[in-house]
Amino acid sequence: MSSARRAVYRHADLARLFAPRSIAIIGASPRAGSFGERTLNALAHYDGRVHLVNARYERVGDRPCHPSVAALPEVPDCAIIVVAREAVEPIVEECIAAGVGGAMIYASGYSETGRPERIAQQRRLTELARAGRMPIVGPNCIGMLNFRSRAGVTFMQIPRLPEPRPHAVGLISQSGALGFSLAQAHERGASFSHLLTTGNSCDVDVADCIAYLAEDPDCAVIACVFEGMPDPTRLLEAAEVAEAADKPLVLYKLGTGEEGAAAAMSHTGSLAGSMAAYGAAFDRAGAILVEDFEALVETASFLAKVPRRPAARGAAVVAVSGGSAIMAADRAEVHGVPLPQPKPEVRAVLEARIPEFGSPRNPCDVTAQVANDPDSLTACAEALLGDDAYGVLIYPQIYATELSSQRVAMLSDLARRMAKPVCIVWTTEWLEGPGSRAAEEDPRVALFRSTDRCFAALAAWHARAARRAAGPRRWTRRSAPEAAAEAAALLDAAAPGATLTEREAKRALAAYGVPVVPERLARSVEEAVAAAAALGYPVAVKVESPDLPHKTEAGVIRLGLRDEGELRAAYAAVMANAGRVAPPPRINGVLVQPMARPGVEVMVGGRMDPQFGPLVLVGLGGVLVELMRDSATALAPVTAEEARAMLRRLKGFRALQGFRGAPPADLDRLADIVCRLSEFLADQRERIAELDVNPIICAGAEAVAVDALIVRSGGA
Repeated sequence: MSSARRAVYRHADLARLFAPRSIAIIGASPRAGSFGERTLNALAHYDGRVHLVNARYERVGDRPCHPSVAALPEVPDCAIIVVAREAVEPIVEECIAAGVGGAMIYASGYSETGRPERIAQQRRLTELARAGRMPIVGPNCIGMLNFRSRAGVTFMQIPRLPEPRPHAVGLISQSGALGFSLAQAHERGASFSHLLTTGNSCDVDVADCIAYLAEDPDCAVIACVFEGMPDPTRLLEAAEVAEAADKPLVLYKLGTGEEGAAAAMSHTGSLAGSMAAYGAAFDRAGAILVEDFEALVETASFLAKVPRRPAARGAAVVAVSGGSAIMAADRAEVHGVPLPQPKPEVRAVLEARIPEFGSPRNPCDVTAQVANDPDSLTACAEALLGDDAYGVLIYPQIYATELSSQRVAMLSDLARRMAKPVCIVWTTEWLEGPGSRAAEEDPRVALFRSTDRCFAALAAWHARAARRAAGPRRWTRRSAPEAAAEAAALLDAAAPGATLTEREAKRALAAYGVPVVPERLARSVEEAVAAAAALGYPVAVKVESPDLPHKTEAGVIRLGLRDEGELRAAYAAVMANAGRVAPPPRINGVLVQPMARPGVEVMVGGRMDPQFGPLVLVGLGGVLVELMRDSATALAPVTAEEARAMLRRLKGFRALQGFRGAPPADLDRLADIVCRLSEFLADQRERIAELDVNPIICAGAEAVAVDALIVRSGGA
């Protein structure tokens, strides 16, 4: 590929390619089953002009066939190149010379083979596209669909494409097969504006497709299946285009394995792997990352139908099944979607219409008695959605019958009158049962086939609205201006080796205003006794060695020593354990530290991602941090609000709020430490590879770092 970075294509750059008024099939053939014949069949309902090019034929069926691009009656907007790989390059040159608007290449056998000569062939296509200013999609591409013009630019068998509705989703997929499988959702009523697949992305990639759809009037929301790209920061550039257009971008990332994490020296390195880096980057760019492939179209379709800002954060659930109501409450709690109780006048309506064995609260169980009193469901749903505490109504459809269609119509009418959306969770396994298509097609009703995915989408909706309401991101430095230079000098002066000692690491962090526990280095047991007397018991002792980054595992740390006798015994034990390590570690002595007040242990760390740069991570600390895998990652540096949001995302956040009588941690102080450490990571990105500050002990208003690990870049 060309090493020069190219800005993302915008809508005007790709309009002739993705919204062509004329298409040329180069390599057209009358042979049944050929790519040329199948592509012509896929264009049967296309509303533009189709031209055929192949010097071997004067006609293909009842259509004239031209010997070359130059011989066509007009310059086509889009050229579909269906010839074998060996013939592709001269045809691309001919298209550029003729002024074609863009080309799509089906042929495979390029860089995906891993063979140097084939990689070079693909690189030449990239160079041709750049020099000739003609965008190229592919090679190894299945094609694209434009639902407005019904352009099926593909060799896949497709039906007549329905016109996009106002809530149409624009689909993008690096994997053509997965993209076309998603697009088949239109068969059950989902609406799409485009399907764009990119294949090997010699030129046009998913970032370009995102930027194109961000400015396309037919597309309400962008949904993207993403595998990877050499420069993923281009994806962030495209996400910013979508964010500027206020067009939600929903992504599903393929390839989430973390094989390289096992080799990391720090806890952070094993937790903040490549998927965490992508998640942090997408979050900073304002994109929504879904965890399941099956959630992509559902989430995007939901966001295309709902207003950009909910009328309220609260959600109301009305069900005819107690079990489905409980399931909704469970998933709401997991995703942090509030289910506030109705106000008194709404509660009165519920109590009047629900039998005593039902539940006149939220979630609301109207029971199966709706079979005898059908209007009770309408009355309860209307009362709930009319409550200003609720911005959305969720209705689980548990059993599909002919009544299902009537209920969809009732809920749609209610959503129209209340100007609030309704989500139907299709819990029945009759996936295409009565009413499902009507719900998919309805502009005010969102259909989910999973309670969990429904509430995950609601949480994403709320989070996106809150982020946009907060306005542009504003970052202000917290550490002293001289901190970067001071810490850099300390890092450069540290003893040779991959890792700094704890004492060296904490000195560098202290330059950024990070509170660290006081300590003294003792080179003998007598010096340790003197240090403990000066610092005050109880104390901790730790062997200091650049070769023992994980002191707990090596058995060279002892905590809570209450007097001289315990100190002497601990000193002997840790030195003996250090002596058993092979190969023998370098030992500087023993650190003596006063014990911090008991509190909640938090870890803050970071690493340098090869694609996105410095990442900062927070999690509950101590020795179980990797086992619990409860962490949040962001691009460094972070703002105070971003640091607080990271802490709130932790499953163990309740521990910081004061659990079982413990005083709550000072979240502002802890967030300040996270900010300062993120600044350290951003400033020292050229010098360090990994950072662990574990634990930071939070006890009420106090927070202090009692251990730190810094791994230098390159093991220098």
